[in-house]
Amino acid sequence: MISRIQTFLEKFFNNYSDEVLALVAILIGAWVVKRFGIVVIRKFVRDSLKRHKFESDTAEKQREDTIIQIISNALNILIGPIALIMVIGQFGVDIAPLLAGAGILGVALGFGSQSLVKDIISGLFIVIENQYRVGDVIEVNGAAGKVERITLRITVLRDLDGIVHYVPNGTVEVVSNMSMDYSGINIDVGVGYESDINQVKKIVNDVGQKLAADKQWGDKIIEAPSFFRVDELGDSAIIVKITGKVLPLQQWAVAGEMRQRIKEAFDDNGIDIPFPQQVLHQVKE
Repeated sequence: MISRIQTFLEKFFNNYSDEVLALVAILIGAWVVKRFGIVVIRKFVRDSLKRHKFESDTAEKQREDTIIQIISNALNILIGPIALIMVIGQFGVDIAPLLAGAGILGVALGFGSQSLVKDIISGLFIVIENQYRVGDVIEVNGAAGKVERITLRITVLRDLDGIVHYVPNGTVEVVSNMSMDYSGINIDVGVGYESDINQVKKIVNDVGQKLAADKQWGDKIIEAPSFFRVDELGDSAIIVKITGKVLPLQQWAVAGEMRQRIKEAFDDNGIDIPFPQQVLHQVKE
C-alpha cells in the first residue's frame, strides 16, 4: 500500500512538478501580498488621515482602525478570487470562459442586488462622514451595543448581554452615537418637598467638584457634574437634573459614582430621597 502511494506521488510530481511549484508560488505570493498590503494600508492610513480638530487621540485611533479594517477586508476579498483563477490556469484550464461567465454572472447579479449596492454605498458614507467607528457605542434599528466590526456591507454590534447584532448598512436611517467626541452626564434625583433647594444645589455642586478633583475619576471628567435645574415637580418629590461632560464611554461609570456620592452626602445633611407612597382612606359606613 505504501509503495503504491509512493509510486503515485512520484508520477504526480514528475508530471505536475512545474504546476505544483507554480501553485506554491501563487499561494506564497498571495500571502505575501496580503500581509504586505495590510502593513502598507495601515501605515498609509495612520500617516495620511487628518485629525479632526475636536477628536481625541482615542477617537482618532478608532477612526483609523475602522478605515484600516474596511480596506483590509476589501483587499482580502480581491486577492482570493485572483489567486484562485491563477491556480486553475496553471493546470491547463482555459480561464477565458470562466472570466466571461463571471462577467455574465456579475451582470445578472447586478439586476438583483440593489440592496447589496445600497448597503455598500451606505457603508462608504458611514466611513467618509465618520458617523461611527469601531469601539463606539451606538443605537441603530432598535439595537444598541459596542461596534465590533464595520464592513462596506454590515455593521456588527455586541450588546451588554453578549448578543451580536448584524445590521445591513443600507437599512441604517438614524444612528445614535453615545461616544462621539464626548459623553454627557444626565442624572435625575428626587428630593422631598421640605428640602431647601439652595442647599441641595450646593451639595450637588460640591459633590461634583470633589469627584472631578479625585485622582481616580478626574481624568475621565471634562466638565464637573453640577446642578442644572429643577426639572419636575412630581407627585412625591422635586426632581432635580444634574449634568456634566466626560470622556467617551465614561458616562455610565462616572454617573454611578456620582449617584453613590450624592446619596451619601444627602444622608449626611438630612436630605430625603422620597419614594412613591399611596395613602388609603377608609370610609366608615
